[in-house]
Amino acid sequence: MLLTMTDSELLRIKLIQDICDKRLTGVKAARLRLLKLSPRQVYRLVKRFIELGLGVSLKRGQPGNHCHDEILKLQTLAHEKLSEAHNIHVSVETLRRWSMVSL
Repeated sequence: MLLTMTDSELLRIKLIQDICDKRLTGVKAARLRLLKLSPRQVYRLVKRFIELGLGVSLKRGQPGNHCHDEILKLQTLAHEKLSEAHNIHVSVETLRRWSMVSL
């Protein structure tokens, strides 16, 4: 998987690498305010970088916590189409129950 990184992510990785190579301390990196993190957060990032080799978020590429799943979107679309095209008016909840029975 190819990742494109922003300038701030590249800077973050460079600073973490400098900390790992002992050219910079985590406290000094936090004081520079380039990462906008506390020393504790910097050391946590360094630890994850050493263990996993990651300088970016572990949630990258995954859907957010507040995203609705595709089934709900399709049910809502099905509700709209039933109403518009066939003049059938049922609630979204009824449509959801019907689709669960058919699965």
